[in-house]
Amino acid sequence: MAKKGTGYFDRKGQFFKTPREATASDIAALLGQIGEGESLAPGIAQTLIERRMEIEKLFAEHDEMMAEYEGNVTDFASKVSKLAERPTG
Repeated sequence: MAKKGTGYFDRKGQFFKTPREATASDIAALLGQIGEGESLAPGIAQTLIERRMEIEKLFAEHDEMMAEYEGNVTDFASKVSKLAERPTG
């Protein structure tokens, strides 16, 4: 007898039983080949999902630091005068 089921697909159209597996597949594809031989990307993708909250917090802190950094960066080129060339010889 036929049974009803739910499945999830990654961006390549591969079928997975859980959304976590489909998302991990997409992340691994974004990471590409990592390491020699069999890629480490699938394991890294799983770790990223497991530590998502910590990673998102780090990126939020990074964004705050970058905003502050970019606000403090000054365009020195417009404030510097070129010195006259010295005679040689």
